[in-house]
Amino acid sequence: MAICYIGLGSNLSNPQRQIQLAVQCIRAHTGITQIALSALYCSQPMGPQDQPDYMNAVMAINTKLTPIELLDALQAIERQAGRVRKGERWGARVLDLDILLYDQEIINTPRLTVPHYGMKQREFVLIPLAEIAPKLTLPCNSNVSTLAESIDKNALTIHSQLS
Repeated sequence: MAICYIGLGSNLSNPQRQIQLAVQCIRAHTGITQIALSALYCSQPMGPQDQPDYMNAVMAINTKLTPIELLDALQAIERQAGRVRKGERWGARVLDLDILLYDQEIINTPRLTVPHYGMKQREFVLIPLAEIAPKLTLPCNSNVSTLAESIDKNALTIHSQLS
């Protein structure tokens, strides 16, 4: 079994509900067992500012799925939520599920980059990740808690606890 961390985000169509439904779908998958789930955070959009604020969380899982099988499962959940991939970066999304880490593997393929390429610069990833895995060290040997303590918070706030 691999320990993986998944970033969850949404800023359209009742974002809190979208993330709750995604968590339920991930939990229901036969190849996945939840380890931990962060609080739900509210963050400003990373790209164009003419879109609603985001809600974000991080989930830790055990999985017997390969990285590509996990990616396929997460993208199926996104499609079920109504996400249409337009190739646009940082735009508004009904649901965004990202594999942040897959054990300590480094993966760089056309479909999947792990660790997630921007996670060390994103407060909405690092802070919830440090909440659930404070002793975690990334494959580059950076400690998640140290990174989270030093990153600009950019008005990130805890919105609520997820269940």
